[in-house]
Amino acid sequence: MRRAFQQKGFTRLFVGLTTSMFGDSVMLLVLSMWVKTLTGSNGAAGLTFFWMVVPALFAPLYGMYIDRIKRKPLLVWGNVLSALMILPLLAVGDAGDVWIIYVVALLYGISFVVLPAGLNGLLKEMIPADLLVEANSSVQTTKEGFRLIGPLVGAALFGLFGGGAVAVVDSLSFLVAALIIASIPLQEISPERSEQHWWHEMTGGITHLAHEPVLRHTLVAFALMLIVIGFTEASIYAVLDFFGKPPTFAGVVVAVQGVGAIIGGITASRWVRRLGEAGTVTVGMALLAFGLAIVGLTSSLWVTLAAVVVLGYGLPLTFIAFMTMLQRRTPHGLMGRVSAAVETVMGAPQALSLAVGALLVTLLDYHVIFAIMAIFTGSAVVYLLICLRGKLFRPDSPLPTPPGGLNPDTDRSTPLSEVGVSAAS
Repeated sequence: MRRAFQQKGFTRLFVGLTTSMFGDSVMLLVLSMWVKTLTGSNGAAGLTFFWMVVPALFAPLYGMYIDRIKRKPLLVWGNVLSALMILPLLAVGDAGDVWIIYVVALLYGISFVVLPAGLNGLLKEMIPADLLVEANSSVQTTKEGFRLIGPLVGAALFGLFGGGAVAVVDSLSFLVAALIIASIPLQEISPERSEQHWWHEMTGGITHLAHEPVLRHTLVAFALMLIVIGFTEASIYAVLDFFGKPPTFAGVVVAVQGVGAIIGGITASRWVRRLGEAGTVTVGMALLAFGLAIVGLTSSLWVTLAAVVVLGYGLPLTFIAFMTMLQRRTPHGLMGRVSAAVETVMGAPQALSLAVGALLVTLLDYHVIFAIMAIFTGSAVVYLLICLRGKLFRPDSPLPTPPGGLNPDTDRSTPLSEVGVSAAS
């Protein structure tokens, strides 16, 4: 990871991202914890995450405009607006105000689409292609590392001072992040306005994903996994009820997951360099399927927590490898639209799984729910093994140059229709 920090401006970007990530780690679990405390309902708590995912369904609308804006100002003003969106939580007082938490969760979901899309474009601007996995690993490892302290800090603040105090901390973290990112010395070229019809411009990201075979098959596998993985958000409180633990113990579970996630994030770049991006995604998903199966089979709290460590380890492997794959295989001028399209492709099944999970947790034992998740995630692994056979478990080489002499790793502005994205991988 050290080489990424030698790139001009990355250290400052990393510090800004770290600040906002800490605020997120403190707040995100508190939102559902708050709903659970006010209503006593596991399903209502699970719906908090549903509202976070809903904006991803409309992500292509955002992506078209993201690609028209310089990445650095997008991140600066996006963080400022994110700081403001948290403040309505100060008005939450009782169960009748749960709708305010849902609205803030919805706004959080928009932030989760726009800011990562801007970040992907900025990283591709600042970091050479061969160092992207190290940059992604450093960011993801830090994000997962906050799982060790963020949820515990959030739960403690929530227990001592209420959700309003957590909201203030989160809002300040966004503001500080905006100030730090604004200070990065970076001269960006203004994106050129596409001459395409607005429909073709808006769907450019989806078109790219459909024509890039490795990305396409990987996203299908993600859809198979995400159609069920959202069950965990409502089921976690059912797990805690089974073991007689209070809602605040969710902070401990997430912290335990953070232990595995830190190790996974630190080793992710090594996995990618040894097995390639697609191979690492497959290994990560296999570990997730294994961890989910263990939770579904055991009734021991300690074995459950050990499985959570495995889940924590598998998550960064899966997502760091995929994010690097996405950045390397997408022209710079399409980065916003492709990132937004990915949010939609992933967000649709995830939103469905969150809604279904909120219902299933009231009907089924959590062991059955986790068994279902393990089966679907295992199916995603099998799909990748079949569809990407011959392309898995080998280091990624530089992407082939498509017709016209442009390389997707270095192209800065040419639209997809002119590049002619190669179907080779």
